[in-house]
Amino acid sequence: MLCIDDLLKLELFQVLPIERLEWVCDRVTPLDLSPGETLAQEGDPPKSFTILIQGKVGLTRLTDGLEMPIGQHEAPAFFGEIPVLTGEPVSVTVRAQTHSRLYELSSEDFLTLVHECRTFEQMIFRIVAKRSRGLESFIRNREKMAALGTLAAGLAHELNNPAAALVRALKDVTPALIELQRMNMVAGRNQIDEAHTQEWLTVRDDGYEAILHKRLDPMSLSDREEELLDWLENYGVQDAWKLATPLAEGGVEPNMLEHLMSRWRNDPTEMRDMGLRWLALSFEVMGMIASGLHGAERIAELVRSMKSYAHLDQGAKQIIDVHEGLEDTLRLFSYKLKHGIEIRRSYDSTLPKITAYGSELNQVWTNLIDNAIDAMNEKGVLELTTTRHHDRIVVQITDSGSGIPLEIRDRIFEPFFTTKPVGKGSGLGLELVRRIVENRHRGSMTLDPQPGKTQFTICLPLDSAT
Repeated sequence: MLCIDDLLKLELFQVLPIERLEWVCDRVTPLDLSPGETLAQEGDPPKSFTILIQGKVGLTRLTDGLEMPIGQHEAPAFFGEIPVLTGEPVSVTVRAQTHSRLYELSSEDFLTLVHECRTFEQMIFRIVAKRSRGLESFIRNREKMAALGTLAAGLAHELNNPAAALVRALKDVTPALIELQRMNMVAGRNQIDEAHTQEWLTVRDDGYEAILHKRLDPMSLSDREEELLDWLENYGVQDAWKLATPLAEGGVEPNMLEHLMSRWRNDPTEMRDMGLRWLALSFEVMGMIASGLHGAERIAELVRSMKSYAHLDQGAKQIIDVHEGLEDTLRLFSYKLKHGIEIRRSYDSTLPKITAYGSELNQVWTNLIDNAIDAMNEKGVLELTTTRHHDRIVVQITDSGSGIPLEIRDRIFEPFFTTKPVGKGSGLGLELVRRIVENRHRGSMTLDPQPGKTQFTICLPLDSAT
């Protein structure tokens, strides 16, 4: 019988007696697929166990709206046993890559076969375990890459502004310095006396300090600009508004200018207002340098955070500060946090450092904080609390999101269980977090969900604290 010959090509069916093989053949439904034709869609309810007799089928999963290939089956093969056994929706989309011939065995008949044939059952569960481990490993690695991609995108976003400020400062400072040199030469030719020159230099140096330390608040700065603009216009400076802002930022007052410029009020040459322009341009250059320096420091800070987050220079286990890990993670998520999420910190500054897998713990903080941001739809309150309880460090991450429905609270740590739409989660996030905390660090993880509030508590042992 052709059907039996097809089944016997698979080791799985070679353990069955001829009567049972005939029973299977009586119940399967033959199916032919053309290249590109879909057999099962991700998220569909399980309907059958499938035996691939001829051809090749591909498996894909949705990631951010795109179908990503994760594997394939080539005849002779079988698949579909996991969703039938678990009752969960189909986790992948199955699509023919070549002309394919298949047999479909209904879920009910497959479960009957499993329950009534012990050897068949054992083989099925060995294969399920192997495939689950492979799929879990694949998805875990993909999640790590996805998390890295998310952080990289955030890092690029955060680096953009300080990098642009640095480029702009370097670009604008060159012509400004050239103009300052020209003004200095003109002033030198006019042989300004040393005492008066020193007065100008004192005002300039005081202005540098004011700019570097931002001594004027915004309201005072605005009032000072108005006063300076009135004085400059009365003095007859062209485009006076261009000079008012840098002079105000340098802490200059109208009476200073009156004293410094009195000898040139009636001068017909460019010396009449060159001192004003020299002073304003000097302050602009210092502002450019300060902005560029701030941008460079911000870039260095982000790079340090990323380096610390990944623990690039250290071995698997390191002596770590839990607070630094939390703060590094927050910095790398700042592009998501700044639009409407308030961060409330309550850190115990006396907590000791511990020996831990730093990079893996940062995966824990990343997953929990990212989930919290999603739960709040990027608007709400994120609370981070650290305390010491006997021989343990306790970290609590709380969000003001919608909370976790009562009916699924017992399942959120299950492998492959997810509350997110198809293509938006693999269900390995919290399971991976639990495994890192409990298996890798001998800690514990609990959930306290309430309406409008979700709190995860992580306890890490202090027995290796330093």
